[in-house]
Amino acid sequence: MNVKLITITPDAEATMAYIARVSSPNQENPEYAKLLTYCLEHQHWSVFEHAYMTIEITTSRMISAQILRHRSFTFSEFSQRYSEPMDYVPVKARRQAEKNRQSSVDDAPVHVRSWWETIQQDVFADAQRAYEDAISYGVARECARAILPMNTQTRLYVTGSVRSWIHYIQLRTKADTQLEHREVAEGCKAIFVEQLPSVAAALGWA
Repeated sequence: MNVKLITITPDAEATMAYIARVSSPNQENPEYAKLLTYCLEHQHWSVFEHAYMTIEITTSRMISAQILRHRSFTFSEFSQRYSEPMDYVPVKARRQAEKNRQSSVDDAPVHVRSWWETIQQDVFADAQRAYEDAISYGVARECARAILPMNTQTRLYVTGSVRSWIHYIQLRTKADTQLEHREVAEGCKAIFVEQLPSVAAALGWA
């Protein structure tokens, strides 16, 4: 998993504050931390739709499918129709939670973890060989990719407003989010805190 900032609206917080003061004679006021905090507290969400951030995320196809469900974002993802598949992303073995079917418990025995690591390597190696054989037989990439497992690595660019990023981070850093996705969201949160310190502080993230 890796996340990287690609671009953000220049002076994003100042820009949002300037727009928030559209009806104020004090629109040029350079102070904005209290204003943005007020807007968050009173859920004036439109203010946070005027600044955008693009983040590059490297993860598995399993997790990218979950990220793509956040429809307020705009996406561009690595295409296996045009390029060779990337590496694979190993997943740590965890035990199924007894009460929450959407959750897991990180207490799998050592021998299970070892077996799981090995079997993932073997499956990906077999799938990669099958993929390469298919290509050598003239099978199109868009067909050959069907053999690749869900933990095949992918890269996508995610662009969204500050409002969209707030919603995504709040939702996907919760304990009931799959661990691998939560790690992505935590990486996005770290970028958010660095780039938007006043908003992050108002949200209690900094």
